[in-house]
Amino acid sequence: MKYRVTAALAASLAAAAGMPALAADDGQTFGLGQIVVTAPRDQESDISTSSVNAEAIYDFSRDTLDEAVKLIPGVTSGISGNSRNERLIYVRGFDRYQVPLSIDGIRVYLPADGRLDYGRFLTPDVAEIQVAKGYVSVLNGPGAMGGAVNLVTRKPEKELDAEARFSLNLDNDTDYAGYTGFASLGTKHDKWYAQASYARNFTDHWDLSNDFKPTRNEDGGQRNLSRTQDWRVNAKIGFTPNATDEYAISYTRQEGEKLAPTHVSDATGLRYWTWPYWNLENIYFLSTTQLAEIATLRTRAYYNTFENSLDSFDDATLSTQTRGSSFNSAYSDRAYGGSAQLDLRPSEAERLSVSFHYRNDRHREIQQSFPSGVYEPWQTTIEETYSAAIENGYKLTPQLELVVGASYDWRDLRRAEDYASGAFVYYDLRNGDAWNAQGQLLWTPDAQTNLHFGVSSRARFPTIFERFSTRFGGATSNPDLEAERATQIELGGARQFGPVRIEASGWYAKIDDAIVSFPIIVQGQASAQSRNVGSGDYYGAEVSATAQIAQDLRAGANYGWVHRKLDGSSIDGFHPTGVPEHSGFVWAEWSPVEALHILPSLDVASKRWTVNTAGTRYYEVGSYALANLRVDFDVTDWATLGVGGRNLFDENYTTVDGYPEAGRTLFVSLRLKN
Repeated sequence: MKYRVTAALAASLAAAAGMPALAADDGQTFGLGQIVVTAPRDQESDISTSSVNAEAIYDFSRDTLDEAVKLIPGVTSGISGNSRNERLIYVRGFDRYQVPLSIDGIRVYLPADGRLDYGRFLTPDVAEIQVAKGYVSVLNGPGAMGGAVNLVTRKPEKELDAEARFSLNLDNDTDYAGYTGFASLGTKHDKWYAQASYARNFTDHWDLSNDFKPTRNEDGGQRNLSRTQDWRVNAKIGFTPNATDEYAISYTRQEGEKLAPTHVSDATGLRYWTWPYWNLENIYFLSTTQLAEIATLRTRAYYNTFENSLDSFDDATLSTQTRGSSFNSAYSDRAYGGSAQLDLRPSEAERLSVSFHYRNDRHREIQQSFPSGVYEPWQTTIEETYSAAIENGYKLTPQLELVVGASYDWRDLRRAEDYASGAFVYYDLRNGDAWNAQGQLLWTPDAQTNLHFGVSSRARFPTIFERFSTRFGGATSNPDLEAERATQIELGGARQFGPVRIEASGWYAKIDDAIVSFPIIVQGQASAQSRNVGSGDYYGAEVSATAQIAQDLRAGANYGWVHRKLDGSSIDGFHPTGVPEHSGFVWAEWSPVEALHILPSLDVASKRWTVNTAGTRYYEVGSYALANLRVDFDVTDWATLGVGGRNLFDENYTTVDGYPEAGRTLFVSLRLKN
């Protein structure tokens, strides 16, 4: 942020606020990896209502994806609780099933259950995080019912482009708690470029607040079983034979392992789960080719793998597996596919785009059960997903553009099998399809103002987990489960008032055929089944402001309001969980001397609904106001020392039943950049 304060202000005062249909490449952001956006956005903002860039991620010390996206209004994060302890993201209240995640426009998808752990995705090597809320262009492919998140990797800006960072993390007592490291090296030439980066995060432990009261399962201080580690490497080589064409091959691999803290107060039913490996690997090809003066072809092709093991132990020592609750469960998944998009500009006033997406997913799983130690045979599920889309933009006047789009998504389930009672179970093969449609008006009356009004109806197919998982005997399958749908309306805009920029929007979403867990009785036993019996209304508003108060002082704030009402559950007192109704972020940057940068910030959120482990009692938890601070000193033009901390007042809070969050954390960092 501090590297662009003056430039950002000058650009925002001089440039039009409107965006072209496809996001432009700004320096280190990998343009081929950006997703299609049609709403206007501010290219120069470190934090906007739809994106956060690398400088903001660094300045606010947000080293994992779940923490970084909270800088954007209307986007919140939390923890799943239960035995999985996965970090979650909600976009306007929509969850990880309804908001796909991509890296450079290539979807990261777990075909079995879709349960991504966003704490596994590191951000130091990310150039930009894009978040599309509500209106997601149909050109981007299927599944974006509630929004979309895209991580855009780095691209070199000059012949020698290098950066390295190291942060030593300290706990509440200033003891060693882990580290975060990052290194990047790239080169850019007239006809080609190359980039490689490595990021690593190791958490030895994290501390609870000093105000936490010890319980039967947690004595306070260092959180039991909170050790994790993750690393990611990204490499790419690109060719730019002329001013319009670009071709790139990219490779990404990330590996992680973690323990999982237990519920702090449950007396029985504790599960001691670990993930000895959680690995993703992607290789992909991206291209842009101008075929003629009015035609451009964009392509993507990829091959992805996901390897995962979930191991369950007898107790907190994680040393024995002798009980019936212990097991080793492994996934081995792969996917391949691609997309092609043809952009036509028959006139200055019109553009027409068509796209086609194809993906083939194969999920394989195996389990070793105890005390016998017997392995089940591998079980396999294979599914193909398709999407065909068209989008047309037409300038009704030089200031007013109408964009309309539609797509047809379909899936073919080729194979679905399970293993129970010593024999294979072959599920009925059911295919699915869904139409999507959307339209948007974009008005740019002057260089300082833009407004947009959009309507979008998008569907989301259920996962294999939702259709077939027995959830350790607690559920029964439903092969006929259909897609759920969200129809959304949004009105928003942005205005530059001299040194102040304000962005705001209001939105409403109608949820139909929502997938909920419905309690049933099977052979005299209580069970559950995923069914399309839910409906709901989500609505809210967002506002964001940034201001250059003085040459050495800049400030900003944003606020998001999300209200959710979801019907369809027969559980008394049911409430949608995990999302605060009100959330916000406030920051300031002060440079009293050129080399010194002081950056205080405040994360705030209201209470949110949660449910106890038994699923019988809903109640509210978790309002907080977390004070944070970062202080950087530029020792030289290329070296910066930093110190800071999060939750400086050591607030004791929780966002889900039985799983308190971290207390005060501190860090010391070094950044080297040429």
